[in-house]
Amino acid sequence: MASDKQDELRFQLLSAQLELARSEDRAVVVLVAGHAGTGKGHLINRLNHWLENRLTEVQALVPSEDDRRHPYWWRYWTRLPPRGRIGIFVHGWVGDALFAGAARRLGEGALADRLQEIVTFESDLRAAGITLVKLWLDIDVEVQGQHLAALEADPETRWQVTEEKWQRHSQHEAIQQLGQQLRKTTATDESPWLCLDASPGSDLLTPVVEHMIAAMEGAGRLTETTARPVIEHSVLKAVPQLSDLAEHTGAIGKVEYREQLASAQAQLAELARRAVWRGIPLVVVFEGHDAAGKGGSIHRLTSALDARTYRVHSIAAPSEQELRYAWQWRFWQRLPIDGSVAVFDRSWYGRVLVERVESLIDEPEWRLGYHQIVDFENQLLSHGTVLVKLFLAINSDEQLKRFKARAVTPHKQHKLTDEDWRNRARWDDYQQAIDEMLAATHRSEAPWTLVDANDKRRARLAVLHEVTARLADRLQVDQ
Repeated sequence: MASDKQDELRFQLLSAQLELARSEDRAVVVLVAGHAGTGKGHLINRLNHWLENRLTEVQALVPSEDDRRHPYWWRYWTRLPPRGRIGIFVHGWVGDALFAGAARRLGEGALADRLQEIVTFESDLRAAGITLVKLWLDIDVEVQGQHLAALEADPETRWQVTEEKWQRHSQHEAIQQLGQQLRKTTATDESPWLCLDASPGSDLLTPVVEHMIAAMEGAGRLTETTARPVIEHSVLKAVPQLSDLAEHTGAIGKVEYREQLASAQAQLAELARRAVWRGIPLVVVFEGHDAAGKGGSIHRLTSALDARTYRVHSIAAPSEQELRYAWQWRFWQRLPIDGSVAVFDRSWYGRVLVERVESLIDEPEWRLGYHQIVDFENQLLSHGTVLVKLFLAINSDEQLKRFKARAVTPHKQHKLTDEDWRNRARWDDYQQAIDEMLAATHRSEAPWTLVDANDKRRARLAVLHEVTARLADRLQVDQ
């Protein structure tokens, strides 16, 4: 009878997984956390045997050198499963926080900050259509000690008991208290914690599978678009607005430009080398009107850098593969390692610009995007990244002039597309979206620099000067 029930349960789980794979409307992340000696590995092996494991991936992370050379959350964002798949994380971000707190590598304040980061991360997962199943395996400290001793005494199971597990046993009380705090902080109606007694002999598979089936069949595409609190800005200067550029400066002559360009590039090259030596990552974001000269400015910027140290990422519409992940995923994938540079020719701000104006997403989604962008940039900054955000602005008349010039210049015709003309037809809508974007995401720690690009030469110099100034500030050197 029990076997019949298990067969039925296994069939239901597999059916739910195959429907997930067929529809590709969401992904599932299973987080398995808890005390040592609770049989997490055995549970996951049995669960993986019941599932179609070609559609499942288990992540038991020991941070690599590559992980450490990126912002903390990079290791999880880049390992998320695509829509239609299941990802199982052993301990994951929860274990990182708990064990660091128990070992006092994270103080009380830092741990509280990490818990809020977990809340934000899990909220972003749900907003991206990821069903999150969270499991906590509990065990009494005395039972845990007896179980570990019994495993260690048996030659066939001795390999399972490591020094780290005995350390976790000695930290049982701290992990128990921190675990209660963490579960209380991160539990939601959409992603509750399932807490199970994992004493030896307990049946974990049945309640876990039942919980997974309920989550997978009842979730649908969860899009968390409820309003978050208004973003608090620590702004040291006025938020830049496009109207600030109504009176732009005149053109600069060729000779003077070439002299200033050579000097500016030499200065930037010296500071960029220092940043590489010190392992400081640099991210430069270029946004702007069509035909504002982003490509030319990027070329002058990268001409001052060692080609081995930078990558230029031209961001267009997401590919079919990228659409299977959370929208932030493709930007986490492109972040530089420590001591390298990433230049974004358009960026994550497309979420609140083109996706908004072209109605590719609903208003609650792009409004949530402001908060998600700030959260993302906070992760870069907390890792020590120098983040430079540049918006190259031109007026409507100058844009039309450049469009017409491109249309009759053979080697520039490829730059002018039907999309450019469509965007121009919605000039006023884009102007409003740009000003609101600047207001929502301009902060003292991640400010926007508004560049008057009506004269390309002055714009290119302004870009070089701003990147140089930000590096000089980070390196604490005089220019």
